[in-house]
Amino acid sequence: MVRSFVFYLIPGFSLLPFVGAIESLRIANRMLGIDAYRWRVASDFGGKVFSSSGIAIESESSLTEERRALMGENRPDLVFICSGVNVEDYDNKSFNAWLRELNNRGCGIGSMCTAAELLARAGLLKGKRCAIHWENLPGFSETWPEIDAHADLFEVDRNIYTSAGGTASLDIMLWLIGREFGDGLVSAICEQALTDRVRPSSERQRLPLKARLGVQNGKVLQIIELMEANLAEPLSLIEIAGAVGLSRRQIERLFRQEMGRSPARYYLEIRLDRARRLLAQSAMPVVDVAVACGFVSASHFSKCYREIYHCSPQQERVQRKQERSIIHEEEAGIRLALQN
Repeated sequence: MVRSFVFYLIPGFSLLPFVGAIESLRIANRMLGIDAYRWRVASDFGGKVFSSSGIAIESESSLTEERRALMGENRPDLVFICSGVNVEDYDNKSFNAWLRELNNRGCGIGSMCTAAELLARAGLLKGKRCAIHWENLPGFSETWPEIDAHADLFEVDRNIYTSAGGTASLDIMLWLIGREFGDGLVSAICEQALTDRVRPSSERQRLPLKARLGVQNGKVLQIIELMEANLAEPLSLIEIAGAVGLSRRQIERLFRQEMGRSPARYYLEIRLDRARRLLAQSAMPVVDVAVACGFVSASHFSKCYREIYHCSPQQERVQRKQERSIIHEEEAGIRLALQN
């Protein structure tokens, strides 16, 4: 039986996961010697859709056509929504209704990169486990606390298939192909794609702290892990010292040597980094962002934020909105020029 896929492109989608998924299916067909998989690319209005890198992909069907296809022989087995940066700006009620219709008719629904946000808006992730890109996880978790979100490579929960983006699209597609055709075909695809293994869904997205920070000291890494796990309710240095079996003075000395700053300063910086992501990715009031990042008051939060980023949280949010507005205007101008 031929399996049918639809890849639905949201403006500003990430090109890498989209191409990785398509190529997995193409190579599978080539290795099998038959067209076991077919696919089409769709978008709101059909035609060109610009990725976050500025490269346009030609979609062959529109949302209206996809809604009609649900009633006929072109009904897909699995639909993947492909999005990317600024997914929070996308708002299409007809699209949400289509997702719910797909779900009601038993179609598989998947997301790539940040598109779990769109599945959540359509109400498809309630009581489900999902994966989303690590950069968007803080804002997603604050906006949708009832959803079991993880920084895994991908998650499969009944008919919902969520992928974190990047090269994780290759992992989820290989998992799907392996489920139907076995490990032999998966190994053949890996050889063609020059990848040495299929990563399990639970493998971490980000580099380990040791590689990410270039830090070798195990105690410092242990302390940073504690800090990153306790951003909303920061631990005191005494609590951290007790947890890792060091004195406050030893921790201070280690951080000066390894990180070039005090542990208190480093802790503040990672809390403010989380705050910056929440301001960009969510509509949370500034005071709620402050609380979510462990600040006792909005005024203290604003003072610390200005010290690090040289602007207030409110100014940061306005600036991000202006930047996105300019990008949207440029994209609209390009689309108009292409149409003419």
